[in-house]
Amino acid sequence: MNFFVVLITFLSMEGFTWVVHKYIMHGFLWVLHKDHHDHSSPGNLEKNDYFFVIFALPTIALMYFGSLNNFNILFYIGLGIMLYGLTYFFVHDIFIHQRIKIFKHTKNPYFLALRRAHKQHHKHIGKYEGECFGFLFVPIKYFKMYSKSDNQ
Repeated sequence: MNFFVVLITFLSMEGFTWVVHKYIMHGFLWVLHKDHHDHSSPGNLEKNDYFFVIFALPTIALMYFGSLNNFNILFYIGLGIMLYGLTYFFVHDIFIHQRIKIFKHTKNPYFLALRRAHKQHHKHIGKYEGECFGFLFVPIKYFKMYSKSDNQ
């Protein structure tokens, strides 16, 4: 049961992330997200990195209060959100944006499509006219670009 709570939470985070990214990060909190698109912050950190803290606090609270109550469902919801956050960090910050220079060369169609979709999102440096606000679910048109059957 707990495994399914973690899995459903993890998968649900994709929809939640899409909504937050499109309507909050590209909305009233654009002031924090803008430097992620226009690279206006000097150094390695961006204002956009505050979103890590914004998402981590409720996750920590859920896991803390869930652990106090005999590891109830709140803990496992928090765990699912935490696992999504870790996935986001490794895929978005390390793989896509190369904040740590590893995993530069891949031939995996899914990861190539993921990188392409994110690049399409970043071609718009403004607050509006964005696309590909999701994270792990790649629009099929990008996946088809790198599928083996199309490249043979």
